[in-house]
Amino acid sequence: MISQTENSLTYPFSLAPLAFAYDALEPCIDAATMQIHHEKHHQAYITNLNAALKPYPELHDFSIEELLRRCHELPVTIRQTVHDQGGGHLHHRYFWETLKPGAAGVKPNGTLAQAIARDFGSFDLFKKKFVEAGVKHFSSGWVFLAVDTDGKLEVFSRPGHDNVLLEKKTTLLINDLWEHAYYLKYQSDRADYLNAFWNVINWEYVNQRLENLYATEEQPPLVA
Repeated sequence: MISQTENSLTYPFSLAPLAFAYDALEPCIDAATMQIHHEKHHQAYITNLNAALKPYPELHDFSIEELLRRCHELPVTIRQTVHDQGGGHLHHRYFWETLKPGAAGVKPNGTLAQAIARDFGSFDLFKKKFVEAGVKHFSSGWVFLAVDTDGKLEVFSRPGHDNVLLEKKTTLLINDLWEHAYYLKYQSDRADYLNAFWNVINWEYVNQRLENLYATEEQPPLVA
């Protein structure tokens, strides 16, 4: 059994309101999709996660990050549920935070821009790699921009709600490849959905996540 650590946002987990209206990301992400995605799909993950954790009061003081990071130590009866439903909750929480209305044409700057140039060659090459990873991913899942243990940026996808905490990676940017995230507007055209994503990214938030990480860990040189 895991031992308690200091954390925030613990059981019972709840659905935080978005920082913008459901129609604020039009025409890139339609209002109907945003409302269903947030109120129905994300809420369902939270409801199922809370139901699994309810009989285990010794787990009620742990953050979702700690529960997922140490999922292998949980009671076997809820281990897979916490992995799936908890992963869905955490990934959606990241996803909402990386979205921002009126971001068309905005590019990352500062530390993030330098790290992208260092590890991918250019912002355009990074975008191409991110879209390709999402398009080529089979079935449901997520596409990530993450930081590895050496402080380098990586782009990759993961199936279902597999999280990268167990790989000791830190998520910076994430996009939802489950069909409920785009099918009402884009149907089977995942590429169009992924390309529209660049118009609604909160780069300030992504950059701040990277700067916070680099502030606590030794970072690689920003100039190769």
